[in-house]
Amino acid sequence: MVEMRAFREAVTSWADGGPGESASELAARLGVRTAVLLEGLSDLAAVDALAARRGRDLAAEGVCVVPMGGAMNVGRYAGLLGPTGLGLRLVGLCDVREQPYFDRGLRRAGAPHEDVFVCAADLEDELIRVLGTERVEEVVRTEGDLRPWQTFLHQPAQHGRPRQQQLRRFLGTKKGRKIRYGTLLVEALEPEQTLAPLDDLLATL
Repeated sequence: MVEMRAFREAVTSWADGGPGESASELAARLGVRTAVLLEGLSDLAAVDALAARRGRDLAAEGVCVVPMGGAMNVGRYAGLLGPTGLGLRLVGLCDVREQPYFDRGLRRAGAPHEDVFVCAADLEDELIRVLGTERVEEVVRTEGDLRPWQTFLHQPAQHGRPRQQQLRRFLGTKKGRKIRYGTLLVEALEPEQTLAPLDDLLATL
């Protein structure tokens, strides 16, 4: 896990304009065969948490999950990691509004774009829909966020909005909250609950 994190950091540095030798050396040494391209850190938290719940050790399987800092970076990462770069298999997870970026980026890199799994709105929306709003509010209370949640609900902009939309917006109102709840909400899933498209993504790895 530590070495795979080092590979992820080397890839990020490479994508930011640094040298690629470290990423190439680590990929060979670790036997990396697949890169999962994600928009950001909250997606990474959810994928890691769900993989753990499903008994998967992605690093041991040669899979590196890579947050790109936004969907508009997918072309750069796909070029470095895909057929024209390190030759890894590329798999992606994105919000529906970001799918065109993924499709274009993977196509330009010569990688299949059929392995891009798309959330109906975003990952938080998927989690809230699967868990139900009452269960998500229970997690919010358990985590000690009841007061900020109640304060948020009293904002005029939230009056009359569906609870699912309120919760989704609340998760994005404080830096780091989406990342923290990406893990917490996955951990709140019942064993029989499936979280497509994350489960579909894991099934293809």
